[in-house]
Amino acid sequence: DADPSEEPKSGKAKSEYRNYTEGKLLDRVYNTYLLMHTHQTVDFVRKKSAEYGTCSLRKMSAMEALELLDQLVDESDPDVDFPNSYHAYQTAEGIRRAHPDKDWFHLVGLLHDLGKVLALFGEPQWAVVGDTFPVGCKVQRSVVFGDSTFHDNPDTRDPLYSTEYGMYQPHCGLENVLMSWGHDEYMYRVMKFNNFALPKEAFYMVRFHSFYPWHAHGDYLHLCTEEDLRMLPWVRELNKFDLYTKQEELPDVQQLQGYYQSLIDKYCPGQLCW
Repeated sequence: DADPSEEPKSGKAKSEYRNYTEGKLLDRVYNTYLLMHTHQTVDFVRKKSAEYGTCSLRKMSAMEALELLDQLVDESDPDVDFPNSYHAYQTAEGIRRAHPDKDWFHLVGLLHDLGKVLALFGEPQWAVVGDTFPVGCKVQRSVVFGDSTFHDNPDTRDPLYSTEYGMYQPHCGLENVLMSWGHDEYMYRVMKFNNFALPKEAFYMVRFHSFYPWHAHGDYLHLCTEEDLRMLPWVRELNKFDLYTKQEELPDVQQLQGYYQSLIDKYCPGQLCW
């Protein structure tokens, strides 16, 4: 059998090792989604929204929150095995190269995953990370692992919540939809509570960047307004850099901190309520 402690240099043993580690990784990701899809219900989301919506947990700056992410590796993400603060700088720098004139967008790249500090506040990873979806209506086919992970979710047996529109009206708007609880929703609420001086596009990007069934697969359009559809390209634009900047070559954080601190001072300065 492949030795899981150290990757062999070549040959059959190397192939067996990679199969072993890839299998373990997929198991970890799948189990995270199984727990998420079992427990993310309307009642759960309402409970967490009330618990964290007042942003009264603690006070810290955006940069302090970013430094906290050094303690976290996202169990739902098979693409990275280094702390999320590095991914934040990678994403921001990718955006900065492509959109040099939009400094607010650079900052969104840095901040988009800050809500993952929830995992360091005691929340299980299934309530922090992973792809998001609306609760309170029928789960669409593009939800990752959706065909095998919702069997024990009580909302799927509710006569209202298991219908196409569920508890919503046609084209009610995503602002009126309860999303599964996680780092996207939490950070969006932190941004609103602290009055971040960012454009509307930034709030959409943060709140919905993990909503892959919508921005990658075109599901849940029956809940969207024209405004949602106008914002969709911005969410997709962030996604380009969120996905494809996860490289093993890590950024020089110390060299970059000054620039990003100046953006924090401009758009969301000082001690923030979390």
